[in-house]
Formats: sequence, C-alpha cells, structure tokens
Amino acid sequence: MPYLIENRRYIGNKTKLTQWIKQLILLHTSSNDTFFDVFAGTGSVANALSSHFQCVLVNDLLHANHVIYQAFWGVGEVDKTKIQHIAQTIQTWQPDDLPNNYFSDNFGGKFFSEAVAKQIGFAREYLDSLNLTPKEHSILLASLIYSADKIANTVGHFDAYIKKDIAPKPLPFDLVNWSIQKKFQIFQKDANQLVRQQSADVVYLDPPYNSRQYSRFYHVYETLVKWNKPMLSGVAMKPPAENMSDYCRSTAPTVFADLVANIQAKYIVVSYNNTYFSKSNSSRNKIELQQIVDTLNSRGQTQIFTQEHRAFNTGKTEFSNHQELLFITKVTD
Repeated sequence: MPYLIENRRYIGNKTKLTQWIKQLILLHTSSNDTFFDVFAGTGSVANALSSHFQCVLVNDLLHANHVIYQAFWGVGEVDKTKIQHIAQTIQTWQPDDLPNNYFSDNFGGKFFSEAVAKQIGFAREYLDSLNLTPKEHSILLASLIYSADKIANTVGHFDAYIKKDIAPKPLPFDLVNWSIQKKFQIFQKDANQLVRQQSADVVYLDPPYNSRQYSRFYHVYETLVKWNKPMLSGVAMKPPAENMSDYCRSTAPTVFADLVANIQAKYIVVSYNNTYFSKSNSSRNKIELQQIVDTLNSRGQTQIFTQEHRAFNTGKTEFSNHQELLFITKVTD
C-alpha cells in the first residue's frame, strides 16, 4: 500500500486533530480562496483542507519536509513505470550483498539494524546515480524516508535511539501516494520573512513553541536528504546545528508577535496546546496562553476552541488535563 502523507511519526503532529481543525476553519471562515500553512510539519492539515481552497501554500524549513511536499504535491514529469521498477529493484536487495556505506557506518546498530542501514544508505546513493526528473527524485526519496520511519528504532524522533536488540526486519520500500497538484505552492523559508511576501485568505500557524528543535530531532532525515555526509558527533550522531528556530527559545513571544503583526490575511488560525506548565522543561511552552490571546487580539476578534487531546510525545513527558486549543481571528485592522 502506498504511504499517505500522515503515515509517519512526528512530534506534535496534528493527524488525530485534523478533522476537528478542518471543521472549525470551514465553519468559522468564509469567502476563502487561499490557504497558507506557515509551519506545515507533516502536511496533514494542508492536505485535509486542500480540496476546499483554490490555492494552498505550504512552508517548512526542514529539508526532509520540503522533499515530502514536493513528492506529494509538486509539479513535474513522472514516468510511473520507471519509479515502480526502481522501487521493485530496491525491494530485491539482500543486505549481505551490499557494501557498508556512510549511513550504515554512522546509524547502523543504533537507529536501524546494520542490515537495514546498509539498505538505506545504498538506496540513497542509488537514487543519485539514476537519470531522474526532480519530481521522480522527490517521490523516491520521500518513499525512502517513509519506509525508514516505519522500522526506525526510535520513539518517533532521532534525539536518541532505543537501547535494545533490534529485530531483524527488511526495509519495507513502498512508494508514497504521490500526485501532481498545480494548486500547491511550496516554500522553504523563514516564516517571519515569508508572511511579509505572501498573502492568503486563511493563514494557519502551528509553530514549535517549546525547546525541541525539529532540525535536531529529525537530523537523520535531514542528513539523508541533503546527503552531504557531514561529520557527526554525540550519542545520537548529530551533524552541526542548522535551521534552529527562534520559536524554541525565550525569544518566542517576540518573534510570534512580529509574525502575527505582518500576516496579510482575512483570518489567522493558530494551534496551541496547554503544556506551558508541563513537568518536562523541553515540553514546556515558550509562549503563555495569554500572550497568544493578546497578540491575536491586536489584529482582530478572536474565538477560542478547545479539544481534549493526548499529544504524541516520547512517553516520558507528563501532561495534566492536556488540551489542544484552536484560535480563529477575523482580521479587522
């Protein structure tokens, strides 16, 4: 079965909340042609709302997310028979017949078994050796990410790996459920700069809020996509830091206020969860609820909706009375 866009593990993902978010947006906004997901993450929210808008803008700084968006929605030429044949070829590989490579040397026996890590690394080299269009390359690389995620020896991120024997499983290489969608515009830019350049009827915001830097949590996929083979360090084998978000620092209230002040839209929609008082420092929000409310009220009339929700986390973070909140602001200034 092809992978759907929501078929991967991702901290803070909105997959279980997507229908709730979608229904509220459609019910409390009107006369809308353009939807803009500024921190698109897994892309599940934009994907769910895409059939209701003429134009959809998605943005994320992570290289892996950008490739995934290009695979699922980007335009370009695709030879369906060719990519299916490539996928079938990858499925036939036996790990014992493959050489060690950058990926297996660094991640084998940690995030993946030695055998699977060899398959992943060899597949990545193989894709670059082929005569592929940009769209075909994105489809196959996104498929490699989803296939790797299915059997990764983690709790949903790469800040650490599970220290136990890894069950011998083959790499389940399947293709993503790709499409060509001319209505999508795909960006990989700083959110605060991008909102100054793009306008939309509905702008949806789901920034990271807490201290967990996504570029560090998903560094393995960032390395797999960029394939620049950096020097890695630490137990988690991380590359030098990049794409570090100000929303994960004490500056979050200030950068959020700047973001909201410069949005060009009829409606601003914000997802937020009440983890400000979480027992875990890394889960604790950098922006208080009242700061969100005050910032949004500076642009117009704000409605607040709540939903009981257990967030996806590593399993060690304790939440009490955890709620997901959705703010919908009708811009009046």
